[in-house]
Amino acid sequence: MPKNTEIERKFLVQSDAFMAQATHHYEIEQGYLCKEPGKTIRVRIRDTQAFLTIKSGKLREGLAKFEWEREIDVTDARELMKLCLPGSIQKTRYIIPISDDRCWEVDVFHSGSMSGKALAEIELGDENEPFERPEWLGDEVTGLPQYYNANM
Repeated sequence: MPKNTEIERKFLVQSDAFMAQATHHYEIEQGYLCKEPGKTIRVRIRDTQAFLTIKSGKLREGLAKFEWEREIDVTDARELMKLCLPGSIQKTRYIIPISDDRCWEVDVFHSGSMSGKALAEIELGDENEPFERPEWLGDEVTGLPQYYNANM
């Protein structure tokens, strides 16, 4: 997979059974400096770390997207949050390991249109990479704009 490429699949979560499998979790606040069709610029504070991320729409037919992310100073991130568009997101992210290099990330939202709901995602090395579906996984929502964080 080319550098700065992200291939992820997203699913609704139909129960909280994932919590028993989680090895750790993070509190996340994120805001958007830009939310246009085909590109977003996001500021994220995850516990004591912060990140600036630029994402594109699809690179080609399929699931692959460009993603550039760099860690930034938390103080700078808090200042950038003040410049973000209205509607920051607060969520708790639970990490459920699958293998040495794969995990499920389950976000439980505390704000926005998804408040009280959860989404699971898995990042893959290839669009056709097989993976097991845990029993708590619901319908796939990959590619549905209403489930992009930038639209919540």
